[in-house]
Amino acid sequence: MIESGALAHLVTINRDGSPQVSCVWVGLDGDEIVSGNLPRQVKHRNIERDPRVALSLEGTVINEFGLREYLVAHGRARIEEGGAAELLQRLARVYLGPDVKFPPMPDPPPGFVTRIIVERIGGVGPWAQGR
Repeated sequence: MIESGALAHLVTINRDGSPQVSCVWVGLDGDEIVSGNLPRQVKHRNIERDPRVALSLEGTVINEFGLREYLVAHGRARIEEGGAAELLQRLARVYLGPDVKFPPMPDPPPGFVTRIIVERIGGVGPWAQGR
């Protein structure tokens, strides 16, 4: 599901405790879920202050009960400076097509990579069996 091209919804915690949601492209790097951004954003400040995050993805498969599969991952995130342009190019092949150049600019800034260590997974799908 994570590398299927489904948009992910990343939830971070604002300073006042309210949720902040961003749609992001995601992929895997080893056991971590990764996402990239060129400019610094609110979600980065939120993660640096409180690393707890939730990430949801909706799939396209309908199971035998008529439910659409989805995945929810809870974990802790960290922000790395640099590497975003290369990650975004890799993810663009999944999200936009194999021949896309992304970001569509010469010399993109190094940006930021969000790395999520998953602590708990839920949802509807084979990853949720036996819950």
